[in-house]
Amino acid sequence: MARSKTRELLTFCLGIVLIGALLQAAGTLKGDRLVFPGVDEILRAFFRLITTGKTYALIWTTLKHLIVSMAVSTGIGIALGIAQGLLPFLRHLLRPLMIFLRSLPMIILIVIIMVVTDYERVPVIASSIILIPMISEAACEGCLRIDRELIDVYRMNANFNFRVLLQVYLPLMAGYLKQAYINAAGMGVKLAVSTEYLVQTKNSLGKAVHSSGYFNEYQDIYAYALIMILLVLLISEAPVWLLRRAAGRTDQQQ
Repeated sequence: MARSKTRELLTFCLGIVLIGALLQAAGTLKGDRLVFPGVDEILRAFFRLITTGKTYALIWTTLKHLIVSMAVSTGIGIALGIAQGLLPFLRHLLRPLMIFLRSLPMIILIVIIMVVTDYERVPVIASSIILIPMISEAACEGCLRIDRELIDVYRMNANFNFRVLLQVYLPLMAGYLKQAYINAAGMGVKLAVSTEYLVQTKNSLGKAVHSSGYFNEYQDIYAYALIMILLVLLISEAPVWLLRRAAGRTDQQQ
């Protein structure tokens, strides 16, 4: 097990090196070090940014948008997913809407939301709308995959209620919801930054990327990309790692 994890870590590091090599190759082939700066320039910009207090203010603004959109989309997505799993009529009724939301180009959705609401709300609303189908489909699939015999057991003792949802459905759907959460976290960061870029949200990563592009500071753009990657890893992998540690301690105590 330890060797497998070490190999995965080494492979992941090699993947990062591969990205740097591709950037170097692109700069050499294009002959444009402005758009494709060297890895050394990107790393210098990265360390400069992460040692600046303002960068963490930008990260916090984006993180707030992500947290709120994830909370809203998770609550609505799980509720809709379980409802669709329990009610075939509702599942077929909402299927076209879910396909529409999943297929709708993000830029069109953002423009529509910009027209109907304040710009400050756009990052949260747009991200939530796009993430809801992702989570609801996972919840619906998890609900449909639950062993019917287990459902029959609880039905012998009680009707469906909030307690049954917490103690029966959610634990049995945990695998589907965990994968949906990991995918939604990565997508949520990209959505939040993209919407911040389009609506020019103050003190956000999206606004910082726009400013860097305006002043041709492409090394900062790549540095911000590295920061976003670390942010995605922190949000998506840290909770899973903590749950595994907690489960491991519980098994040891037993």
